[in-house]
Amino acid sequence: MGAQFDIQYVFEYFVKLLPFIQISLFIVASSIVLGLLFGLLAALPRLYRVPVLQRLSQLYASFFRGTPILIQLFLLYYGLPEVLKLVHIDITRLPVLVFVILVYGLHSGAYVSEGIRAAVSAVDRGQVEAAYAVGMNGFQAFTRIVFPQAIAIAVPILANLVIATLKDTSLAFTLGVMELTGKSQTLATMSRHFIESYIALAAVYFILSIALERLFLLAERRMLKHERDTGKTERVPLGKKWLKKRTNAAIALSKGGTGA
Repeated sequence: MGAQFDIQYVFEYFVKLLPFIQISLFIVASSIVLGLLFGLLAALPRLYRVPVLQRLSQLYASFFRGTPILIQLFLLYYGLPEVLKLVHIDITRLPVLVFVILVYGLHSGAYVSEGIRAAVSAVDRGQVEAAYAVGMNGFQAFTRIVFPQAIAIAVPILANLVIATLKDTSLAFTLGVMELTGKSQTLATMSRHFIESYIALAAVYFILSIALERLFLLAERRMLKHERDTGKTERVPLGKKWLKKRTNAAIALSKGGTGA
């Protein structure tokens, strides 16, 4: 049984948890960087329909999106060293944090790959054809036309992924990483004030999530600052414009129109 509730412990634990924010944010930042790399590598075969790699990319995304991240942590931390021992590679002395970042990077990459694929598909194909018409090659059309618009569309997706990864870092303590949740568990076990510890932990995560959400909102507005109001036309993000366009086209086709 826990000790009697004391509000003073909430403030005391909140202050004691603050130094461990940097560990959680380091895991988030490192895993997102890896996730962007893995996601881009996984998205390209599906965008360009590379036969074998496309199937492998689908399998990768399905596995890491369809299994709990806690299971992924255990599989890579306990299983990967045993597999590599078969080829005489010993990674058992690597810090636990390396395995944690690798797992979160692979997990994030699965979602990034889907986000990239959806964002690129949302860009009007006519713009790419216009780029080809003025003499651009495929790489130039992608980097100058498609990619900047896709990034702006993908910002809300990336924001959700970063905040979700921040909350998922609470599972890293199961492998012994002393991040926010691990420190909270230690404080609660020593004092028996579990409720106070969890309230302080929830407050820290909530404040961090709000701060990250605001930062991504500012980034999204900055990326879309080139848009201007034209007459009484409502200003909406690129993703919503694309969705509205596709919806109107579908309605036109269902009525027998051409969708033009």
